Amino acid sequence: MQRFEAAVILMKTNSKEYNVLFPDRFIEDDFTSQKLCLPFDDLVINFLNSLSKALFNDISVKNYPDVATFAFFCRKSNITSLKDKYLNNDEFKIGRGIVFHITPSNVPVNFAYSLVSGLLAGNANIIRIPSKQFEQINIIINALNSLKKILLFKEILNKIVLVGYDKKSIATDYFSSLCDVRVIWGGDETINTIRKSSIKPKSFDITFSNRYSFTVINADEYVKEKNIKKIAIDFFNDTYLFDQNACSSPHLIIWLGVESNVIKSKNIFWSELNLILNNNYELSDIIAIDKLTNFYMQSIDQNFLKRNNPLNNKLWRIELKELTSKIELYKCAGGYFSEYHAENLKAIDYIINTKYQTMSYYGLTNDQINNFLFDIKPKGVDRIVPIGKTTDFSIIWDGFNLINSLSRIITVS
Repeated sequence: MQRFEAAVILMKTNSKEYNVLFPDRFIEDDFTSQKLCLPFDDLVINFLNSLSKALFNDISVKNYPDVATFAFFCRKSNITSLKDKYLNNDEFKIGRGIVFHITPSNVPVNFAYSLVSGLLAGNANIIRIPSKQFEQINIIINALNSLKKILLFKEILNKIVLVGYDKKSIATDYFSSLCDVRVIWGGDETINTIRKSSIKPKSFDITFSNRYSFTVINADEYVKEKNIKKIAIDFFNDTYLFDQNACSSPHLIIWLGVESNVIKSKNIFWSELNLILNNNYELSDIIAIDKLTNFYMQSIDQNFLKRNNPLNNKLWRIELKELTSKIELYKCAGGYFSEYHAENLKAIDYIINTKYQTMSYYGLTNDQINNFLFDIKPKGVDRIVPIGKTTDFSIIWDGFNLINSLSRIITVS
């Protein structure tokens, strides 16, 4: 208890335990006394639309597809369609209060989507942004600052606090003590560490832990594809854009179809991807070492694999002769892909556990996907999306409906 009191005093005396990146300072009493909003409040929708416009007015956004995608998500037309889809007008919902978001260090724009979810659900939000320097974060903060001159948005801006601090800081204890919901994005170890910081008895955590994702490509359909460049660009955006660090980035490629089409499709697909890599991706020395180390570890555990002759060190393809349930242990960043030719989707049933998040695909019909789900009823896989859509944010993430989770229902009888 003594430590907690010290933390509060430190925070209120402008201690160096944390840095406020938006707005200029954090005043606890002012922040905790704000009124709640209803989900999809009109003012919030208009604010997000203005944020979208402010981002698109920044010429530097063209260099950051992830920021452009976020700006596109915030458009009024998109948010309104989400409101129509996810808001039940027969229920009276209201925000839960203060949401403390702890966002991952390796996905620059994740903090912004988490913030938007909190705002749309009707809450005030404290967001710990990545400690790593990302220009994308600066661009979004600049856009937020540009909206300060619009008096109408003062109420919404007052519900946003962006902070940064070192892992050794006691700031997590402090902000956790204030929140009604704590949203944690990170690895299992990170989540367990943060949970050591107490929250109020009625408060609760929503956690998004490390996940594993894969891609399914129907080679019988791919060999007919005329726009192979687009498929390669979409796959690049799913993987290399975040250095394969996003939980939704695929690490395993499942090929379906007759063998001749699979062989042909592999040659076309990987060659086309390599053309993109030549001019759009730089491999760091440390990741190159990680890939080699990971391959050695995988080789020891799995006897039936070989590394295909690489076109360059930016792309490693590990051909599996046998698909084992341990495949998710060999997740590696920087362009490291295990690939396997399966007879059908049912053949991968036994590897899918609760660690699996996103299945991206090419060349599958809705009926094939639905049959797959009904037949095997997978323990894992929360999202099934086309290649190129794995990083698209959704109100439903990892099986959580964020509007429902971050708001509460008041019943009247």
